[in-house]
Amino acid sequence: MADREKATDQMKLWKEGRGSQRPDVLTTGAGVPVGDKLNLLTAGPRGPLLVQDVVFTDEMAHFDRERIPERVVHAKGAGAFGYFEVTHDITRYCKAKVFEHVGKTTPIAVRFSTVAGESGSADTVRDPRGFAVKFYTDEGNWDLTGNNTPIFFIRDALLFPSFIHSQKRNPQTHLKDPDMVWDFWSLRPESLHQVSFLFSDRGIPDGHRHMNGYGSHTFKLVNAQGEPVYCKFHYKTDQGIKNLTVEEADRLASTDPDYSIRDLYNAISNGNFPSWTFYIQVMTFEQAENWKWNPFDLTKVWSHKEFPLIPVGRLVLNRNPVNYFAEVEQLAFDPSNMPPGIEASPDKMLQGRLFSYPDTHRHRLGANYLQLPVNCPYRTRVANYQRDGPMCMYDNQGGAPNYFPNSFSAPDTQPCFLESKCQVSPDVGRYNSSDDDNVTQVRTFFTEVLNEAERERLCQNMAGHLKGAQLFIQKRMVQNLMAVHRDYGTRVQALLDKHNAEGKKNTIHVYNRGGPSAVAAASKM
Repeated sequence: MADREKATDQMKLWKEGRGSQRPDVLTTGAGVPVGDKLNLLTAGPRGPLLVQDVVFTDEMAHFDRERIPERVVHAKGAGAFGYFEVTHDITRYCKAKVFEHVGKTTPIAVRFSTVAGESGSADTVRDPRGFAVKFYTDEGNWDLTGNNTPIFFIRDALLFPSFIHSQKRNPQTHLKDPDMVWDFWSLRPESLHQVSFLFSDRGIPDGHRHMNGYGSHTFKLVNAQGEPVYCKFHYKTDQGIKNLTVEEADRLASTDPDYSIRDLYNAISNGNFPSWTFYIQVMTFEQAENWKWNPFDLTKVWSHKEFPLIPVGRLVLNRNPVNYFAEVEQLAFDPSNMPPGIEASPDKMLQGRLFSYPDTHRHRLGANYLQLPVNCPYRTRVANYQRDGPMCMYDNQGGAPNYFPNSFSAPDTQPCFLESKCQVSPDVGRYNSSDDDNVTQVRTFFTEVLNEAERERLCQNMAGHLKGAQLFIQKRMVQNLMAVHRDYGTRVQALLDKHNAEGKKNTIHVYNRGGPSAVAAASKM
């Protein structure tokens, strides 16, 4: 038993950490000592339960309420804690104190996750991975909520609910539905870039430690002189990129569905602290105005040749959560949390998330979710005019005025923290961006980023999933791939033809064995 891993031995290690300390006195939630936690309080040994058994009601009432709503997306995840250290000076671009000098360290919390699956789903499914970082800075929390991809499926936030619905479960059958998935993707060709990335080797990373992270969106950085630039954030794994094969992922999904959570926990417990090198890309406003593509389009990347990576620092994870629920399940990221010097760009997806994320946290965790220890901006003092609400855990700001403006020396605004000005003068309208060059960067990914073996696996992976969709949806998706590169579409079509022919053979075999009713059943598979 000596070779058991740290995650498996957690309870034993916790006990050993207490040494010879005697067990704590068992209490109710109110701290009242409990004399018996094994037997109900009843009228005689066979009599009914008494309402006055507060030990039972205290336990059961809490148990009935101990599950909070799971996240709509990113429900399955792992978390860890550590620090960010500045290794290179970028104050010429950004005045945020988190970057104020080389050697500065800032505590961080990181949550990795899959996107579409529920809390009990397998870690090794083909799915983008969330990679969210909370920096507990001197100027409040900075939440950099990204993924392990620098791009996304859509560029307009109004489509996000429909996109997620298409990836979730059929509203009648409650099953994952390939028709829903591929119908949406094929109708929205801007998804081609992310879909191609997803069905490539990097669609199934080998745990959380061996993948990159990206802020994905375009942000704005402002320096001490008030000069702004646009920016993208990157964090490259120092452990090296490693991905699982389809066969390995399938095996782990059945034998160890929590593979990635286990891998991260054990690595940190064993002192093998994972780290990532942090970079920025910078684009001036003039460059953004004249660039060949919309620099705020989340379905596209910025060329590293045109806008090279600039090193900034490194992220290190060196502590596992003490309690998963308190520190990971309740960990809430909000891209609208940006300290002075970091601001939003016109990125439509980012603009939508500025509302969506804090809104869902207030629904899931309550109006005072920022008072939870793991979300609290504990390195600064919160002073505002928000009061009351469920689960107010502190002094509710005492007797300070709860209205603004006021004449009683309560918190006041500081002009030095005003956001940078930007000029906006277009007509207000709903602008269609669906045809904003959906293929050029995908073609580059297919022909230049991937090698021949990787292209072959991409096509096999895609056809293996697309075969479950209706034939007319398959055809539409292949037409989209043809627009990217003829070889891309031709390969996927050839594989689909093979899958579809095999499906017909199986249907005929079922008919010969079971008659028309069996064929009808098989056609629904």
